Amino acid sequence: MRVLLDTCVLSELRKPTCPPQVRQALATQQDTDLFVSVVTIGEITKGIALLDDSQRKRDLRSWLNTLETHYHDRILPIDLETVRIWGEFTAKAQRLGRIVAVNDGLIAATALRHGLTVMTRNTSDFIATGALLFNPWEDA
Repeated sequence: MRVLLDTCVLSELRKPTCPPQVRQALATQQDTDLFVSVVTIGEITKGIALLDDSQRKRDLRSWLNTLETHYHDRILPIDLETVRIWGEFTAKAQRLGRIVAVNDGLIAATALRHGLTVMTRNTSDFIATGALLFNPWEDA
C-alpha cells in the first residue's frame, strides 16, 4: 500500500507513548511507499513557529529538518490537478451540508491525485473527500 502520512501520524511517531500498532503499521511499509504532503510540512512549521523560544522548539525544528531530509523526494506538492480534485469534492461535500477543512482537503486531494491511501487517526475529517483511509489506531 502506498501511503500519504497525515500530520497526526508523524507527530505521534515522535512521542515515546506512540502506540505499537502505529509503529508496526509503518514498519510493514516500504520506505519508498511513504509520502508526505507539503501541507503537513506547513502544519508542523506553523506549530513550531507558535512556540516560545525554548529547547522544545529547537528540538522540533531539528526533527522537522530530519523529516524533510528523510522524505525529501517524497514530499508531494500541490499542483493544478490536485486543486481541481480538491475543488470538485469540496463542492460536492458542501452541497451535502458537509465541511472539509482546507488543509485536510488538500491532503486528501494529494492522496487522490497520486493514488495513495491517507494514514490518519482523524478519519472523520476525511470521510467526505472520497480518499482511501487507513487508521492504524483502529484498523491495524
